[in-house]
Amino acid sequence: MERVLITGANGFLGVNVVAEFLDAGYKVRGLLRNRMSFIGKLHPELELVEGDFTDASVLRAAMQDCDYVIHCAAKTDQKSSYESYEKINVIASEQLVCVAIEQKIKKIIYVATANIFAYNDKNTPGDEKHRIRFPFTKSPYAVSKVEAVKRLTKYIDSIEIIIVCPTFMLGAYDSRPSSGRIILFGYGKRMLFYPPGGKNFVHVSDVAHGIVKALQKGSNGECYLLANENLSYKEFYEMLAEQTDRHPLLIRLPRCVLLTVGFLGSFLFSLGIRNDMTLVNMRLLCVGNYYDNKKSIRELDVSYRPVRYALTDAIEWFQKNNKL
Repeated sequence: MERVLITGANGFLGVNVVAEFLDAGYKVRGLLRNRMSFIGKLHPELELVEGDFTDASVLRAAMQDCDYVIHCAAKTDQKSSYESYEKINVIASEQLVCVAIEQKIKKIIYVATANIFAYNDKNTPGDEKHRIRFPFTKSPYAVSKVEAVKRLTKYIDSIEIIIVCPTFMLGAYDSRPSSGRIILFGYGKRMLFYPPGGKNFVHVSDVAHGIVKALQKGSNGECYLLANENLSYKEFYEMLAEQTDRHPLLIRLPRCVLLTVGFLGSFLFSLGIRNDMTLVNMRLLCVGNYYDNKKSIRELDVSYRPVRYALTDAIEWFQKNNKL
């Protein structure tokens, strides 16, 4: 039985990836900072090891007897400078590849983000052919992922590396919460202000399944968008209303209001007051951030469930864990 090492095993995506690989018949070693904080289900073929993936000695020990590495761990918050993203998402990821080569790992799946590619409108959604587009060129997180992919693909002659690029994930085990905040923000409200843009939404379990498929069927050096439904924020909150049978008054926030908030947030950030209401983040809310999933369906044989199932799973998990 082949063994995979999964970094960031206690993150929103990581927990779901652990479950998918166990279901697929792999032995799994999950690397996380604290074993006691693991929120997923335990399994006879799951080994949890503590450590910091930015430490090369920790990686060497964790990779012992492993065949593959799934690199989910990353810095994803929206309140940091580029240097902090670079340290974890770029430098530490390149170090992981070097250690994997040294340890004779067969293949690495690197989890990037859809935003390393250009979004587009619903009629011609973005694909894997066009590179990052403004305003994501001003996002420290997105730029760090672009740089990481650029560095990692230099090693594809020494080790197989496949890049998966998820869009906006929803589902169970979002303990922080991260992307699930969009649900908490709108759940049960009588009046709801929404931004003018939109996103591509995908079930986190489908992304995890796509990562298994990428390991089994992906081509060395290739990138795959793991994406599903393109929805405006209004459409998303209408879907949430249908799922919960609670129908708030939806009011569209003008772009100028969001940009004004962003200027203020960026000013506070420049004074050392960390916040996620910066100008770049407000600009992101104003674009139709839409993507195409045809390559992952065609080459990886990934199947995607309607996003309403992701909403149901997320809401049930939040309720079970007293977050709603």
